[in-house]
Amino acid sequence: MRLFYALLITSALFSSCSINNLTIDEELKSYFEKYKVTGSFALFDNAQGHFTIYDSATYRKRFTPASTFKIVNSLIGLETGKITDENMIISWDGVTRSFPDWNQDLNMSKAFEYSSVPYYQEVARRIGRDTMQYWLDTLAYGNKNCSGAIDSFWLNNNLQISPDEQLGLVKKLYFEQLPFQKRTQEIVKKVMLRESTDLYKLSFKTGWSLQENLGWIVGWIEENRRPYFFVLFTRGTIPNQDLPAVREKLLKDILAHYDFMKGKK
Repeated sequence: MRLFYALLITSALFSSCSINNLTIDEELKSYFEKYKVTGSFALFDNAQGHFTIYDSATYRKRFTPASTFKIVNSLIGLETGKITDENMIISWDGVTRSFPDWNQDLNMSKAFEYSSVPYYQEVARRIGRDTMQYWLDTLAYGNKNCSGAIDSFWLNNNLQISPDEQLGLVKKLYFEQLPFQKRTQEIVKKVMLRESTDLYKLSFKTGWSLQENLGWIVGWIEENRRPYFFVLFTRGTIPNQDLPAVREKLLKDILAHYDFMKGKK
């Protein structure tokens, strides 16, 4: 996908940033400015095979995945039996952390929803370095670097992935085209579902790196049984910014800009 996209970008730059299956949308700049962040957004209309992208340069750069890595951590954990299913509980270690939702026994479904770092650190320890590296290589996940502590390599900037690669991963997950069992992918898709109405279904995973001051949301929205895949990458520009809240508001604004969540697609 990276090579294919690179060819698209090259062509686009010589045709006013728009070709048959790629549109560069500079109108989105106002939404990023509204929330005082920089970053990139991409949307892939699967039925039309059409990309819409804002800030193509950032779209191709790699950054720490932060908690978006819980998608892959979940897949590997389920596939290797280190997570039995979405109801598997890992007991709280008794350490009080600044996120109250983490300070309790959690099953996988809730740990994914609350983006519990301790839960998934324990999953990574159970998986082990050799198995983790095998799957990062198999998936060609970003720079495939899980060096350093096995329970924090996705948080300390060792592992990096681009928005382009993130989009490709969730697209394959949706269609169950990743090299995992069908059951494994079905469970991860199930826990990614965040909103379900008569008009649309919205599935995603967030990520936030306080140290790097960056945030992610990756996933898809379905309307009338049609999937549209998206990736939002943001970087804060002001001190003490509530980036987790900002990124979700920004996502909703952009989706509304493209007329989603109305059942019209």
